[in-house]
Amino acid sequence: MSRGPLPLGAGERLIFALDVPDRAQAIAWVERLGDAVSFYKIGMELLASGDYFAVLDALAQRDKRVFVDLKFFDIPATIAGVVRGLSRWPVSYCTIHGWHPAMMEAAAAANASDMRLLAVTVLTSMGRPDLARMGIDRAPVEVVVERALAAQRAGIDGVIASGQEAAPIRAATGAGFSIVCPGIRPDGGGGDDQQRTVGVARAFADGADAIVVGRPIRLAPDPRAAALEIQREISDAIDKNQSLA
Repeated sequence: MSRGPLPLGAGERLIFALDVPDRAQAIAWVERLGDAVSFYKIGMELLASGDYFAVLDALAQRDKRVFVDLKFFDIPATIAGVVRGLSRWPVSYCTIHGWHPAMMEAAAAANASDMRLLAVTVLTSMGRPDLARMGIDRAPVEVVVERALAAQRAGIDGVIASGQEAAPIRAATGAGFSIVCPGIRPDGGGGDDQQRTVGVARAFADGADAIVVGRPIRLAPDPRAAALEIQREISDAIDKNQSLA
């Protein structure tokens, strides 16, 4: 059964993608960003280093929230075991693929902690031609909303999806279902391997609970200043949404 949205404090709606190859670089980024970032996503690149859980512990010791983004996808029994084990760690978000209802149901039943499970819908690097090559000749938004509803029925807490689909997801699922949006570009544009991108203000106006940002911070001339500017945009967007409510 869904636990409802993760309570997010000021500064916790920006999640920095800690896409680095080892613990030393991960900690260097945490120290460099300081109080500008309170929530970190750790994914597959770091997993390959062997330092994954050392970084997870280091983040928790610094009172940072952790998003485990490993996109689990396997038979229900295996996924249940993974989620059961991971729920012993201080994790706020964890991703599983949203393709298999029985797997999602097993994951939700195995989650014995406050960790929120997010179903991966359609990767933000994919467009309609990519789906067609997989035998799914439909617009990404149709597939994303369908998978969001399937995740909700299975007891999953939310989805990770492009901000382009945040509004239709929110309309379909209602309040109480988390939407976390990667592929955020402060100028709203792309220019890299991310196809379905939006800006900060639009993501929150359309119903996002949190956003994941990597390269726009990591490649900025002053990463901490870039993170603080995104935090300001988030605060402004939330204030605007509340005033319109």
